[in-house]
Amino acid sequence: MNETSSLHTWAGGADALLKLTEAFYRHVAEDELLAPVFAGMDPDHARYVALWLGEVFGGPAAYSEERGGYEFMLAKHLGRAITEQQRRRWLNLIMDAADEVGLPADPEFRAAFVSYLEWGTRLAVQNSAPDAKPFHGAPVPKWGWGVAPPYRGQGSSSTTTR
Repeated sequence: MNETSSLHTWAGGADALLKLTEAFYRHVAEDELLAPVFAGMDPDHARYVALWLGEVFGGPAAYSEERGGYEFMLAKHLGRAITEQQRRRWLNLIMDAADEVGLPADPEFRAAFVSYLEWGTRLAVQNSAPDAKPFHGAPVPKWGWGVAPPYRGQGSSSTTTR
């Protein structure tokens, strides 16, 4: 791979991300903290998350085309009251699954991968709070090599300037 490859390509493409999410959700189903959160999930949930990650990491806009983009993802988190403990467990399990399925282990890829997961899960916690007032109309984030998305919507809670 060259240095301009997308994270999607570097990870191994759609097949690699599907292997990741399938392994991850197998672990979730056995986890006492997360299993109840995902009980009764759509049988295609792992595939949908793989599509989301693929789009975020520079692959095709398959999640937007099939599921409706950011608004659909946002709707799946509203009112769920995700806790910090659940967020951390989610991160640990997906990182374990990344190792298990052999996603690239180079520091540059893993730093970008973890950066998105940290950002995305923290946003999910904020947006899932009972009193959340999330921003609507944001695009699906586009994550790259060490660069957070520049999008700052009205009402964004982010105060970091890049």
